[in-house]
Amino acid sequence: MDNFLAGKRAIVTGGSRGIGRAIAESLLAAGAEVAICGRDSAVLEASVSEMKVKHDGRIHGRVCNVAHATDVSDFFSFTDARLGGLDILVNNAGVGAFKSTADLTIEDWHRVLDTNLSGVFYCCHEALPRLRRQAGGYIINISSLAGKNPFAGGAAYNASKFGLNGFSEAMMLDHRYHGVRVSYIMPGSVNTAFGSGNDDSEKKSASWKIDPSDVASIVMFLLQTPDRCLVSRVEVRPTKPVK
Repeated sequence: MDNFLAGKRAIVTGGSRGIGRAIAESLLAAGAEVAICGRDSAVLEASVSEMKVKHDGRIHGRVCNVAHATDVSDFFSFTDARLGGLDILVNNAGVGAFKSTADLTIEDWHRVLDTNLSGVFYCCHEALPRLRRQAGGYIINISSLAGKNPFAGGAAYNASKFGLNGFSEAMMLDHRYHGVRVSYIMPGSVNTAFGSGNDDSEKKSASWKIDPSDVASIVMFLLQTPDRCLVSRVEVRPTKPVK
């Protein structure tokens, strides 16, 4: 991949594993300087160390739980010091609690909504003034087909993703004339351990699913679209799901 993002500064939340890790690696390969965050310090440290092998000096990481506004503020202060600015924000961090509505606890509800919806707001609230100061940038939110297709056991997750889609479109309308483009991606089944605790053997058996690198490729496509174009949302499904 050519260095079409050389000189650009990017943040990827939940960037230490899965879809976020694939996006961070693609941004680095395209020449960007990248800051990632995650909740697990050991996983985050290992991911940053591994990416530094190829991209030393252009990858930075800090522990952050996006469900907490103070964590997000501290993380963005960290990125100011490391990156010196911001051009791209990818909101990828997410959690799930898959239970019937009656079985959901108050804690389950808040954990999912506070991370998947409020966490995105906190990050965008930090990013938008920075992007507007330099006359533009790109925010990409990783949503889900669960944001339009409810399913049994998905009350909290569906609510968070339906809300994220509406939030994303309203934010796009708020800031399109400020040079800030906003898109959201709605993947179907992705071959990660999210929500399932999959081990490697289980992941191999799910090879029909979308790969995290496929979602990263869509992010790269969006970032290469001409400034006069705005792809507001992308729906992506496995080509041949299990019947």
